[in-house]
Amino acid sequence: MLCLLLPYLTGNWTRVEEFILLSFSSLPTEVQSLLFLTFLIIYLVTLMGNSLIILVTLADPMLHSPMYFFLRNLSFLEIGFNLVIVPKMLGTLLAWDTTISFLGCATQMYFFFFFGVDECFLLATMAYDRYVAICSPLHYPVIMNQRTRAKLAIASWFPGFPVATVQTTWLFSFPFCGTNKVNHFFCDSPPVLSLVCADTTLFEIYAIVGTILFVMIPCLLILCSYTRIAAAILKIPSTKGKHKAFSTCSSHLLVVSLFYVSLSLTYFRPKSNNSPESKKLLSLSYTVMTPMLNPIIYSLRNNEVKNAFSRTFRKVLGLINCTP
Repeated sequence: MLCLLLPYLTGNWTRVEEFILLSFSSLPTEVQSLLFLTFLIIYLVTLMGNSLIILVTLADPMLHSPMYFFLRNLSFLEIGFNLVIVPKMLGTLLAWDTTISFLGCATQMYFFFFFGVDECFLLATMAYDRYVAICSPLHYPVIMNQRTRAKLAIASWFPGFPVATVQTTWLFSFPFCGTNKVNHFFCDSPPVLSLVCADTTLFEIYAIVGTILFVMIPCLLILCSYTRIAAAILKIPSTKGKHKAFSTCSSHLLVVSLFYVSLSLTYFRPKSNNSPESKKLLSLSYTVMTPMLNPIIYSLRNNEVKNAFSRTFRKVLGLINCTP
């Protein structure tokens, strides 16, 4: 990606060498300081929670099933997503450095697209895993064997590369000859595109088509999976059986709902109803809040994860006590 952008960095396509992230500069200083403290705590909780999910699902043999393999991938993705956006946002809140270089802005946007698209496909893969587990429980170990889940994981991570490469390279090939102030807390496509002084109609059409293909198609796959899951659960005769089947996918369904609702409100509302300030607030939900809530949801709503945390904690305490 960086090699593709190099001609535009060294040529005369743009007079903009850096951008200024306006972030939440319209708010009073006291409010920005409070936001900094809030987001710093959320950031640390996010890193700790997702790291614990990764470590526990690796360390505990009871969590070596495909479901937790995909959950581990999701936690790794959420850590990357947060690292791309939150540290820079924290810096802008305290006015340490509100500027971001041309290359830095392009890199941030690249990885935002990469992790965002991959999360859509990974959530769809996790929905398929739950579909197989509930609708074909006897064949589940055979269908979701180690080789299959590795292929599904690779297929989930791959789409982010071409989407991020094409969209970022194309956008930053445009000339920026006006203001360099990005009215957002990170380099998202719409606020950066508004600074371009050229015809961007073709790019906007591509962006809409890309959003439909790489965001809505995984969403439709998730809806299809859960429609089949709901039909299978309704056929279970006992209430206890229905509750057990629903509990195996309720955490994932809640995570999907949080992610797609906030994403849809941000990118699919009419422009007339989508002010920069409201978009910033909505963007916080899927860039900051959702990555923090994912490990909490899976921990609080899943007895297997809670029991694994307890077993791992006891093992760690035992090792500490045995150390001379």
